[in-house]
Amino acid sequence: MTEPNTTLEQTMMLIVHAGNAKSLAMEAIQAAKQHDFQVADTKLKEADKAILEAHHIQTQMLTSEASGDDMPLSLLLVHSQDHLMTAITFIDLAKEHIELRRELATNRTH
Repeated sequence: MTEPNTTLEQTMMLIVHAGNAKSLAMEAIQAAKQHDFQVADTKLKEADKAILEAHHIQTQMLTSEASGDDMPLSLLLVHSQDHLMTAITFIDLAKEHIELRRELATNRTH
């Protein structure tokens, strides 16, 4: 994938990757509800990759600003940060939720 080179491109890609990560985490929860923990684990790994992409873009933006490049503040930029933080939190909670379902499923069989 080519690196986004403008603040608007970076902002939009941050939203895309964070949104994808959150959606994948939701798919992982849905798989766990069906006791398909293999799919749940795969979806969580995909969510982690997507959030890593988003975090990479955020790091580029922070590094650029710290280097003295002007970073115009916009509602869209704030929105992208909101998406990122929400996705990170959602993934963390999804992992806990799936682990709880895994423990419950294991206890039922023993």
